[in-house]
Amino acid sequence: MTSTIRRFRHLVAPAAGAVYLVLWIVAEAGRSGLADHVIVVSALAVAIGLANWMPATALGMIVVVPVLQALHLLHRPTDTTWPEYLAIAIVVGIVGAGRSDLLRYVALPVIAVASAAAAWAMAVPTEADPDVWAQWVGTAGGTRSDLVTITLAIIGVCGVGWAVGVAIGATWRIGLARVRVVEAQRQTAVTTTELRAEQERARIARDVHDSLAHSLAVVVSQAQGAAAISVRDEHAARALRDIAEVSRSALGDVRALVERIQGAGEDARHGLEDVPGLVADMRELGMDAVFEQHGDPRAVLPDVGGAVHRIVQESLTNVLKHQGRTASARVDLDWRGPGLGVVVTSTGAAPLVELDGSGSGVEGMRERARLADGWLRAGSGDADHEWVVTGWLPTVTAVAPAADLEAAR
Repeated sequence: MTSTIRRFRHLVAPAAGAVYLVLWIVAEAGRSGLADHVIVVSALAVAIGLANWMPATALGMIVVVPVLQALHLLHRPTDTTWPEYLAIAIVVGIVGAGRSDLLRYVALPVIAVASAAAAWAMAVPTEADPDVWAQWVGTAGGTRSDLVTITLAIIGVCGVGWAVGVAIGATWRIGLARVRVVEAQRQTAVTTTELRAEQERARIARDVHDSLAHSLAVVVSQAQGAAAISVRDEHAARALRDIAEVSRSALGDVRALVERIQGAGEDARHGLEDVPGLVADMRELGMDAVFEQHGDPRAVLPDVGGAVHRIVQESLTNVLKHQGRTASARVDLDWRGPGLGVVVTSTGAAPLVELDGSGSGVEGMRERARLADGWLRAGSGDADHEWVVTGWLPTVTAVAPAADLEAAR
């Protein structure tokens, strides 16, 4: 659902640019000078279409076009085409709704410059082109008065557009952050239940192993001893050897069963391929999140991939909850050693929720790493408000021989 909404949002700006261009062509159809002004309106339509994907380029275009008009390098507006400058308000509104705080505030001086240039193109006459605002509306206030009035009017309209965009963007991000937090809390509850169930299964498995392995070891030992002294009865010796062999095989089966119960399982729903999506989701909330890999990635067991996914997911969720959506986070996967290193570093001091205890997130991540035969540590970093999660998981799991009686004991 979230990805569908995200794709729809990315199509809003191109759709707005297309509608802007079509409406202008329809409104000006049949009037003289239409062909001369198509370049200007097309450029403004392109700026609207790029406002979401390339906001810096769009802001530059809405400044360059009016400046070129004021310098008479592009066709100036007429008494019917001057509303084309609504494109400035549309662009700054879309940029204001974006997730870049820097460009959001860069849009304010852009509004001032673009408005002044547009007002100059509309209000300042020349000997070659005296067709300006004063003639369109029949005012006698003077060029300077018209220039100030038009500049302030355009700034006001564009300022309203920017404010509406900022409000819409803030509402979107806050709502998305709340959805993420609720989903993360639900996932944490599910994960906690799963871990408790796995711990209970592991405890039962250890009890079964300790009891059954000891009994089978005694059977093997007694059978081997009896077979050694029953040399006179060939049938009895063969039966005792069969008992020892079957018991030894059962020991191996019990140990393999215990290892499967203690593992994360081969049916993990998420793996390493889902980790970049977790980082992308955080960027969508406005967080400065980065994902990088070092070394050559290689195949891992499903339980290792599932453990890495859960560790990164819980780490980023903790960043969102305890350091805020304006925090910065970096996820690094290091393949250069004998195993897979996982490092999640974050910095931020604007928590969405207040701490009400130590929680179970870090302990859950440690348990995930342990179940995959790895380890995990978490704590404060060197910088202020920095938190670092460091883990290591094996990329190759060695399996001991099942018939090793002494290891089974």
